[in-house]
Amino acid sequence: MKGSAGTKFSLKQRFKSFRYAINGILLGFRTQHNFRIHIAAFSLVVIAGIFFRISTIEWCLLLIVSALVMCFELINSAIEMLVDQVSPEYNEKAGMIKDLSAAAVLLSAIFAAAAGVFIFCKPIVEILSVSSIFNLIK
Repeated sequence: MKGSAGTKFSLKQRFKSFRYAINGILLGFRTQHNFRIHIAAFSLVVIAGIFFRISTIEWCLLLIVSALVMCFELINSAIEMLVDQVSPEYNEKAGMIKDLSAAAVLLSAIFAAAAGVFIFCKPIVEILSVSSIFNLIK
């Protein structure tokens, strides 16, 4: 059986490709501060989801938006590294490419945060009922 590039299919090569991808995730974790921040935020979301016993649909939504943010962060990091390699000196177009890439991460994070607000707002308000807020003020 031939692959898309005309090469023979190899299960060994498929496993290697997973190893390369895992190496990329680990590289992102080791070298990218923002990726570590996204991992930390995701950890807090998981803890909150368990605490508030969110529904399966809410879990799915949180997993999707969290994955998008982390994927965009890794893609952004790769684009920035590539741009720095290709254009080490200042270049206006290179800066625009990096800005656009960073904007994708920012937008995905904003929408992920909005999804988190929609999901966690009601249970938080229920816990912090009006009477308990007045008790905190006293």
